[in-house]
Amino acid sequence: MQRSETLDIRSSSDIVQVRQKVRMWTQQLGFSLVDQTKIVTAASELARNTMEYGKGGTVQLEELNDGNRHGLRLTFEDEGPGIPNIALAMNDGYTTGGGLGLGLSGAKRLMDEFEITSEVNQGTRVTITRWRYFNRR
Repeated sequence: MQRSETLDIRSSSDIVQVRQKVRMWTQQLGFSLVDQTKIVTAASELARNTMEYGKGGTVQLEELNDGNRHGLRLTFEDEGPGIPNIALAMNDGYTTGGGLGLGLSGAKRLMDEFEITSEVNQGTRVTITRWRYFNRR
């Protein structure tokens, strides 16, 4: 049975809650400590983006089972101003705020799969997935 859970992201305390929940899920799914750290870091960056730039939204956590691999998919959604130029936003160092500009590109590097869609005045959706592979016997 695959689990799924949705969390609101409206405040700094919600970002902390997302980090804690994602850490718990990664532990339960048996990810290594290194992978746990990568997933939590990416989730933290995207949750902060959802709150700061998207004016709040949600994240959905989903457990994935696909043959010899299990995974965790996180989908961040907001109804904020959107991203007019995704290619530009994916460049290291690009920021419309005061950050380092590593949120989107950094999250992409930390995960196995990364997908972003955005429409101006409609919002943004970022989906990230990390897989844990099992040996075949």
